[in-house]
Parts: sequence; structure tokens; C-alpha cells
Amino acid sequence: MASPRPLDPPHRQALGLRLCLRANRWGARRVVGALFRMVSRLGDGVFWYVLMAVLSVFGGERGLRATVEMAATGLLALTLYRLLKHWTQRPRPFRSVDGIVAHVPPLDEFSFPSGHTLQAVSFSLIACAWFPMLTPLLLVFTLLVAASRIVLGLHYPSDVLAASAIGLVLGSGALVLGSMLGLGL
Repeated sequence: MASPRPLDPPHRQALGLRLCLRANRWGARRVVGALFRMVSRLGDGVFWYVLMAVLSVFGGERGLRATVEMAATGLLALTLYRLLKHWTQRPRPFRSVDGIVAHVPPLDEFSFPSGHTLQAVSFSLIACAWFPMLTPLLLVFTLLVAASRIVLGLHYPSDVLAASAIGLVLGSGALVLGSMLGLGL
């Protein structure tokens, strides 16, 4: 059995592998797997594009500003996570850990960081700052997206945690920069 690239200390690797195996087995259940496949598919971009369109059309000037911040952050996040994936080249769990199965095909080759989670966290942070009433929906969806990446065998917990931290930094940075440029809240 191969182990993940050592981005984590050994004690965290062992915990992360146990979590991956348990979550992945849970994802093999019919209803659970179907739910997380659907969430993951929506997290591919569909959910976020629809949200940006709805905010742009129905959110007035605030919706347009939120959408601009989300779109700019999305482009930066995409560039950053692709660079990190190329630099770390960490194999996905289903490729390197016996017993883990990919319940959906991955969108790219490497694991670190989770692009789905990075986008979900940064987009949710921005959207919730502009439209706080969306917080319950976006918080639940973002948590489901993050969990789906582990359950489906595509990411280690550390990939998701790192992506969450990066997403928080990018989303917060976009809000601060937007405010400094007179576009923000």
C-alpha cells in the first residue's frame, strides 16, 4: 500500500488515511454516494454560476458587486490551485491508498489542494458578506462540498483543510480589496 506524499507529519497522515478509508466506505452506500456525487457535480461550478447569475439579476447593485468579487476571486483561486497541484503533485487517495475507490472521475490528476473546496469557501464567504441571509444555505452546501471530496475518494482531509484556509484568505482578501477600491460593502 502506497502512502500519500508527505505534506503532513506522520501522525496526521495516519489519522487522515483512517478518515479517508472510513468516509470512502460510507460513500459506497447507495443513497450517501448519490448525495455526495450530486453535491460534487454542483460544486464543479454549476451551483456557483447559477448563484452569480441570480445575484446579478435579482440583487441589484449589491448583487453585481458581489458577482464581480466572486468572479475575480474564482479566477485567482483557479490559477493558484492549479499552480499548487502542479508544484506538489500529490497523488489522489484512490490512486495511492489500497481500499479507496473513486466514486466519480476526477477533473484533474492531483490531490492538493481541493479546488472544489477552495472555490466553495471563497465564494461562500463573499456571497454571505454581501447577502447574510444566504449564510445557512451556503454554509451547509460548502460543508457538503468539502466532505464530498473525501467521501468520493478524491482528496485527503488535509487537502480540504488547506483549501479551506486558502479560500478564507482569498475571499477575505477580495472583500478587503473591494472595499479599498470603493467597490465593497
